[in-house]
Amino acid sequence: MDCTALELDAIKFAKSAVLHDQKGKYNEAVFYYKEAAQALIYAGMAGSKLENIQDKVNEYLDRVQTLLSAVQAQSSDPLKSKHQLDLERAYFLVTQAFEEDEKENADEAIELYTQAVELCIQTSETSDQALQGKLKQLARQALDRAEGLKDSLSKPANQDKAAFSASKGPAQVTQFFPLGPDFSLQDKAQPVRAVQSSEPQGQRYTAEEIEVLRKTSKINGIEYVPFMSVDLRERFAFPVPFSDKCGKLALSPKQKAVFSRWVRPDDICNNPTMIYTVSSFSIKQTVVSDCSFIASLAISAAYERRYNKKLITSIIYPQNRKGEPEYNPCGKYMVKLHINGVPRKVIIDDFLPVDRNGELLCSYSSNRNELWVSLIEKAYMKVMGGYDFPGSNSNIDLHALTGWIPERIAMHSDNQSFNKDDTFRMLYQRFHRGDVLITTATGVMTEEEGEKWGLVPTHAYAVLDIREYKGKCFLLLKNPWSHLRWKGRYSERDEKNWTPDLLKYLNFDPKTAQKFDNGVFWIIWEDLCQYYDVIYLSWNPALFKESSCIHSSWDGKQGPVKDVYSLANNPQFKLEVQCPQGGAAVWVLLTRHITDKVLQQITVQYAIKKHCYLYEIASNVSCHTGNSGNVSSHFFTVNDFFFSCPQTEHTINYTLRVRHNQFKVLCRIDSKRLIVILPYITEFDLFILRCGFCYMEVENLPAGIYNVVPSTFLPKQEGPFFLDFSSATPLRVSQLQ
Repeated sequence: MDCTALELDAIKFAKSAVLHDQKGKYNEAVFYYKEAAQALIYAGMAGSKLENIQDKVNEYLDRVQTLLSAVQAQSSDPLKSKHQLDLERAYFLVTQAFEEDEKENADEAIELYTQAVELCIQTSETSDQALQGKLKQLARQALDRAEGLKDSLSKPANQDKAAFSASKGPAQVTQFFPLGPDFSLQDKAQPVRAVQSSEPQGQRYTAEEIEVLRKTSKINGIEYVPFMSVDLRERFAFPVPFSDKCGKLALSPKQKAVFSRWVRPDDICNNPTMIYTVSSFSIKQTVVSDCSFIASLAISAAYERRYNKKLITSIIYPQNRKGEPEYNPCGKYMVKLHINGVPRKVIIDDFLPVDRNGELLCSYSSNRNELWVSLIEKAYMKVMGGYDFPGSNSNIDLHALTGWIPERIAMHSDNQSFNKDDTFRMLYQRFHRGDVLITTATGVMTEEEGEKWGLVPTHAYAVLDIREYKGKCFLLLKNPWSHLRWKGRYSERDEKNWTPDLLKYLNFDPKTAQKFDNGVFWIIWEDLCQYYDVIYLSWNPALFKESSCIHSSWDGKQGPVKDVYSLANNPQFKLEVQCPQGGAAVWVLLTRHITDKVLQQITVQYAIKKHCYLYEIASNVSCHTGNSGNVSSHFFTVNDFFFSCPQTEHTINYTLRVRHNQFKVLCRIDSKRLIVILPYITEFDLFILRCGFCYMEVENLPAGIYNVVPSTFLPKQEGPFFLDFSSATPLRVSQLQ
């Protein structure tokens, strides 16, 4: 963390807090006092030399408590009138028209200017003289500019330009390419095409890839097309508030029980704003069961704040000239999410559900005028089929938000080894380098256990910081509920384990923490390993210089319904990596494309090639999988790997992405070789090491007679089997005995 930047943040937030405090805007003042206090706490952790930091933190938090009492007694500021809202929309129309004007998109600019004029005329009947004057002035400016553009379009000089353009030959057709890290022209998986292809390599998808991406653009009956460069020109300004043609989102049973109505931000906020400041501490989950998503949102916000990199705010549109998302009084927003293999555009309106008391029934910012939390959640819930969301995990959610590479560490799994010391060392180093985002989740526990330890069963928590002091390891966690904290060792009420030196190092004051429960707490590593179940990591793809990607499908009609007998029809690929001596890390990410709420389990398996005389043998090793859309494995040298699914009844569309720091080639395995496959009839668990399926590839085999001898691992062990041969040339197979 940058100590100086944190100190400047604290000063900026404190000034804003005092300013709002003096103006009687207590809700905003509370928000900024909290942010100033948190910035000072982080500055202290980063080694700030400012004097009396903790005293200043206590001063701000005491003021927060005083203002919260005042807020309850204070009547809220009046909401804006209809005419004021119309004026805001007119200003936004003119702002968007200016931008189109500067880009020389005259037709679009004229249309927006004209709509702004019409809206101003309709609203000018107000009795508010000051407002009426603003409307007339705005209408005059918009009308003058629209007329000027029309005149310039009708000038004869354009004929000369047209003649000059015609002499240059036929006009080039503008092509719009998808945006995002997966869509750079050098990023496509070129080996998918034949070597003899005359197509420019890496510039277009194959016909199969286009068809896969087209089919999986429709999710739960709604189309979400890939995010293209043309979408940066999406129109957001309208004379009337925008309403999503897909209608309102489905509500969860908990929401329905207390639901009152759908509202727009200006129905409940007197000064709606997209973002005051990106903060993980302001995010609050309510009745929607999306704790993993809110935890993912929190750590993304913390990362953006800590490293000053636009990780989460860059996905919200419209944006101003600085690339910052802005409030749209016309009510239309676009969010870019990584769904089904590519970044996709999600269009939403700003309707939000509230209860009978006017309280939001979705996640929100503690600054009620701030909208980014509610709108990003709404976009994700729309893709997932509505607020009636069964829950997810942070690997899936963070991949959708950021496109970062998922990994899962199970701390209590029989099939996965877990080393506490090595894992903490890796988390500590990588977290402070900015390489990884981390969440953790509890497992199943009784209500009594949860109440005793202050934990929520099967619940996700954001990891905001990691510290080490004299051999003791600590993590700073945030409950997405923004209340209910850990009650075990090193909680704010623990009077036994805290020492003055440790409190100073972590810049933690238990008495201050006891004043309000924001769901943020320190926990020692040993207790996290004992009471939590899993750690979710999301790795920065910028760590890898090279990336290849294939979008494809697995036809459910090919091969047997269950692949315990044969994997011959499973998708199979070859990955050739130019590794330095000693090997190198390779990440393979398999993403199943979803089209509805029904999840289907799929795994990626990889085979390490071994050389033995005239042939190569590949053995199958399963990697971790779960009921999630993403499966990630990392290893050193891999040549052949394939996909496996417990039961294939429907066609599975998927994206296979490989990341590596060395040159690599990813391609499908062809069938122009002799392949001998020996599937053993087994009922063993698919997801553990098995020797039941073996295959042998022989290239450039001379003509002749060869003996194939199937054998079992142990002497005198027998079992039924199938023996399959595949070859590009005719062959004859006969049994010896």
